[in-house]
Amino acid sequence: MTTRTRPIALVVAASLALSACSSAATVAPGDTIELARSAVARVAANPADAALAASAINAFGLELYAKLAADAPNAILSPASIALALGMARAGAKGQTAAEMDAVLHNLASDANASWLNALDAALAARSGTFKDANGQDLSVALRIANAPFAQQGMALQQAYLDALASRWGAGLRLVDYRNATEAARKAINGWVGDQTEQRIPELLAPGVLDAMSRLTLVNAIYLKAAWQDPFEASATASGSFTTAAGKAITVPLMHATTGLRYAKGTGWQAAEIPYIGGSLAMTVILPDNLAAFERGFDAATLDAITSALADTQVTLTLPKFSIETKADLGALLAALGMPTAFGASADFSGITAAEQLAISAVIHQANIDVDEKGTTAAAATAVVLRATGMPAQPVTVTADHPFLFALRDVPTGTVLFLGRVGDPSIMR
Repeated sequence: MTTRTRPIALVVAASLALSACSSAATVAPGDTIELARSAVARVAANPADAALAASAINAFGLELYAKLAADAPNAILSPASIALALGMARAGAKGQTAAEMDAVLHNLASDANASWLNALDAALAARSGTFKDANGQDLSVALRIANAPFAQQGMALQQAYLDALASRWGAGLRLVDYRNATEAARKAINGWVGDQTEQRIPELLAPGVLDAMSRLTLVNAIYLKAAWQDPFEASATASGSFTTAAGKAITVPLMHATTGLRYAKGTGWQAAEIPYIGGSLAMTVILPDNLAAFERGFDAATLDAITSALADTQVTLTLPKFSIETKADLGALLAALGMPTAFGASADFSGITAAEQLAISAVIHQANIDVDEKGTTAAAATAVVLRATGMPAQPVTVTADHPFLFALRDVPTGTVLFLGRVGDPSIMR
């Protein structure tokens, strides 16, 4: 992805846990302790709002996926991480900037829907736990969503913005010195993301992303480690043929199992949903006859139709082990989706600060995933950088030996946490 020219002076990096602060204090460069919180309490979550947030995130995520995944054989992104990160920036947007962001985000973080992301965060926070499998063995799910704002020492932030961060995300403020210790600030932010993602994303912000004009970095990070409800038998994994989108036959490790899954079939596609232990998270594998043709019409409505059609079925499943990663600056893609004003000289983020004019200079997203016989480990982080300016008798067969899509979903809300394509599982991240 190309990096946009930076017009003005603030940075917002996205991860999934945020705080607000109504007071400032002096700290040493690189110090990232939580210093203060707004006195405003976090609002109570309405479970119904979580489903509304999920619908908006999925619609936005599928539109962004269509642009991001156009070229590479493999791709992965976290619609939830990106939307949550942009939502934190939207809380301080005004005028046309806010209107365009609302259109692109399907009103996910509009002033009228301020409770949606808070409700979704509360719902997802309940997914972690230890559960017993059919044999009584303990298996675990860890889903961590964390947010942390890193602000310039002495920067005057609007109290209403700080209160919004506290009430919707419940986060505390960390102070760094972008002016005099830019590299220390970058290392502190990257260190926090690395800690939150178990070092799967050790360097979200590359050198040069921050500079002396940076003012605020809102960091969002997601970490997932989940065991399958019914793990694949490692002894059943064997080398087999996978045909890439280019028509090339390659040999990769293929996992095999015959088990009860939720399954659906339509014109030109099959889908099977593989649950993780505990039942709240699942990976929906969508296997089109022709990936390119299917992706041309792949949107949130299509995903909803597929997941709604899933029904309990005995399935003989073949799935490759895979490990993929994507890192990109999404700025140009988001502008093309319909929010160009946020990236230009006319951007209005006066709801964040009145001291300087701010505009988004980059939206950096990184996501990765590893899938094997035991389960899935995945991580994502996003940085929005602003600068000042019934089961049948016979099993059906799902053999993912050619390109397929996957949507790792939170089943109760329907939120797509990770979305991707596997076109060549021999390419390791």
